[in-house]
Amino acid sequence: MSNTEQTLSIIKPDAVERNLDNEIKQIFIKNGFNIFKEKKIQIEKSEAEKFYKVHETKPFYSDLCSYLSSGPIVAMILEKKNAVADNRKLMGATNPKDAEEGTIRKKYGISIDKNSVHGSDSVENAKIEIDFFFKD
Repeated sequence: MSNTEQTLSIIKPDAVERNLDNEIKQIFIKNGFNIFKEKKIQIEKSEAEKFYKVHETKPFYSDLCSYLSSGPIVAMILEKKNAVADNRKLMGATNPKDAEEGTIRKKYGISIDKNSVHGSDSVENAKIEIDFFFKD
């Protein structure tokens, strides 16, 4: 497909714990995304620290890393035209309270930390993040 973009999506521990992974995958599929690859894994805190290195200087960094490594996650490569932007729109605002109706975080997010999903914020970062989880 021409102009197909890839983005990384993570179904975070709070959503996996509540068995929402299949429901969330269905939302992506209904919204025109192809799930190119996926895997359910649990990462170490040290891996989470590498993954979230971009946030290293922020006050929430340590908690974020502890949280991402606190339970199984589902990492996915989503594909479609404008995948990065469309996924961000579909996820909703980082804080579920601020997220628009119909977004994944509005529907499933518990708090600003436990907001059920992660998605790449740019095409460049999508490449880096996909390589992080799916480097062959």
